Amino acid sequence: MVFIMSDSIGETAELVARAAASQFNASGIEFRRISHVQDQEAVRQAVKQAQSVRSIIVFTLVLPELREYLCEEARRQGVTAVDIMGPMIAALSGLTYAEPKLKPGLVHRMDDEYFRRIDAVEFAVKHDDGKSPRGMALADIVLIGVSRTSKTPLSLYLAQRCYRVANLPLVPEMPLPEELWQLPPGRVVGLTIQPDYLVRIRQERLKTMGLGPVADYADYDRILRELEFARSVFDRLRCPVADVTDRAIEETASHILQMTTARRDAVDG
Repeated sequence: MVFIMSDSIGETAELVARAAASQFNASGIEFRRISHVQDQEAVRQAVKQAQSVRSIIVFTLVLPELREYLCEEARRQGVTAVDIMGPMIAALSGLTYAEPKLKPGLVHRMDDEYFRRIDAVEFAVKHDDGKSPRGMALADIVLIGVSRTSKTPLSLYLAQRCYRVANLPLVPEMPLPEELWQLPPGRVVGLTIQPDYLVRIRQERLKTMGLGPVADYADYDRILRELEFARSVFDRLRCPVADVTDRAIEETASHILQMTTARRDAVDG
C-alpha cells in the first residue's frame, strides 16, 4: 500500500509514486490518497492508517512544520515516509535566493495557463480522429497517421501542455480533406510505425474488443499498403515524420515539439 498525503489534492505525489512503481512488477500495489491535510491531527491519523498495514507514505506538504511533524511521527511508528516537495523547495530556494510562498495548491490555481489547458483539451477532443476538419486551420499541430499510431493519446498529452492538436487517420480508401493541403509548413506531423509492431498492436486491440480476425485490420499485407499510402501523403506534404514504434507517449511528444519548432524556425528564418 502507498499512502499519498498532500495539503492539496495529491495529484503530484501520486504521479511520482506511480512512475516509480512502474519500474517494478508492482501491478498489485494499491494507492490511497489522503488529500487536504492541514493540521497535525490529520497527519497523525494518516500515519496511524499507514502503520496498520505494510505501506509507505509519499507526501507533498508545503508547510515545514507539517513536514517535520509527519517525518517525526512516521519514524516513531516505523513507517517509511518519502518527501516529494520539501527537497525541491529547498533546492529552488538556494538557486533563486528567494523565500517560498508556502501556500498549498498553487500549482492548481485558476490562472491563464489553466484555462489554456482546458481549451486545448476541448479542442483535441472536438478534432479527434478527423472530426471537424475545418478546425485544423486553428490547430497548433496536426497529427496524421494510420490507425493505432497513438494519434489520440499524443493529442491529449500535448493538450495538457496547452497545445491545440487535431489528428487525422490515413486510410487509403478515404479521401483526405482539402484543409489538410492548405496548412502552413511545420504544422503537420506524420506518425509512422514498424509493420510487425503494428500487427501486434492491432491483434491485441481486436482481442480486447472480443473479436477474432476482422477483415484486413491486422493483416500484414494490408498494413504494408496503409503505411505505403501514409508515406506518400507525408512526402506530398513534406512534413516531418515521427516513428512511434515502441516509444513512450512522452518521448514521442517531445520529439514532435522539437521537429515542429525547428521546421517553423526554418520557415520564419
